[in-house]
Amino acid sequence: MNETVETSPVTLVDLIDRLVPAPEPPAVSMMPQTWGWAAPALLLVIALAYATWRWRRRYVANAYRRDALAALRAAGSDPVAIAGILRRCALAAFPRMDVASLSGPDWLAFLDHTGGGTAFREGEGQVISLAPYTGQSPDAPDLTRIAEHWIRSHRPEGVT
Repeated sequence: MNETVETSPVTLVDLIDRLVPAPEPPAVSMMPQTWGWAAPALLLVIALAYATWRWRRRYVANAYRRDALAALRAAGSDPVAIAGILRRCALAAFPRMDVASLSGPDWLAFLDHTGGGTAFREGEGQVISLAPYTGQSPDAPDLTRIAEHWIRSHRPEGVT
C-alpha cells in the first residue's frame, strides 16, 4: 500500500494565507486601578471648593469697594464728593462707632492709619477735612489718586 499522494509544492505565499490573525487585546480602562487615586482626587475637589468659597466670600465682601471706585470715577476731582465717598466707604468697612464721630485731624489720621502712609495728614488729602464744611472746592489734582489708593488698599482690622 504504497499510495503516493501528490501535493502541489507549498510556497511562502500559501503559508502566509493560512495564518490566522491574532485576537485583539481588550481595551485599556482609563479608570485608576487602585483606590489610592481617589484620596488625592477628593482632596483636590475639596481644595477647589474651598478656594471657590473663599473667592466668592471676598468678592461679596468687597462690593463696597467696587461701588466706591465707580462713584470716585463719577466724582472727578471734586473734594466734597470724594470726602463723602471716603466716609461711606469707611462706614461700610469699619464699625460705625469707630468712624462716624471722626472729623478734622482725627479723620485724616484714621485714613492714614488704615490705608498706610501719610498722604491725608501731610499731603493733598488734607483738603477733604474742610471741603465738605466750607463749600469751596480747592484744587487738589492728586486727591483722586490718593482716594483710589485708600479705597483699594485699606484693611479693616480682623479681616484677612
